[in-house]
Amino acid sequence: MTSSALLAFYRGTGTDHAGRRLEDMLAWGAEELENVHDYIQWLFPLAEPSAYNPWAPTLSAEDIAALRAEPGLRARLREAMQVMLAFYGLSCQGGGNTPSIAPAKEFSERGRHWLTAHNHNHLRLTRILKSLALLGLASDARMLLDCLERIAATANGTVSPLTLDYWRRAVGANPPSLAA
Repeated sequence: MTSSALLAFYRGTGTDHAGRRLEDMLAWGAEELENVHDYIQWLFPLAEPSAYNPWAPTLSAEDIAALRAEPGLRARLREAMQVMLAFYGLSCQGGGNTPSIAPAKEFSERGRHWLTAHNHNHLRLTRILKSLALLGLASDARMLLDCLERIAATANGTVSPLTLDYWRRAVGANPPSLAA
């Protein structure tokens, strides 16, 4: 079994750089999820170093292979996604062959905290989308992107075309030209 600090963290046998376990983070409330800024890179790691957190893990090829191959690790990643969806006021709906992500009943309250122009959560969403797509949950990333595009279409400019472009690129979607 491949071993790295990130895989140990996701397997529940290790901690992040601050001694926190995955279980701890998954139990956080909205205030911690909003105000702590060095956890998102552990929940949704990428193959490139973080520009904001020098202690963030960087995915190796072995990490990516393990996270893609082990159903238990993908389930933990999906759990982290569920926590962040609830934080943003979103939820998975439907099931079977037609699941989707859509605003939940808490969206009007939760959306006020992140659906503002130039909000740092837009960067977090880019990371989440990219990590999900990279680590074997591309369909989840696509569902989240579809939901975010629907929200942005009615958000009166609080989500910029540049942010939408980043989100689309994160899941490998062909964005429309920004030149208008």
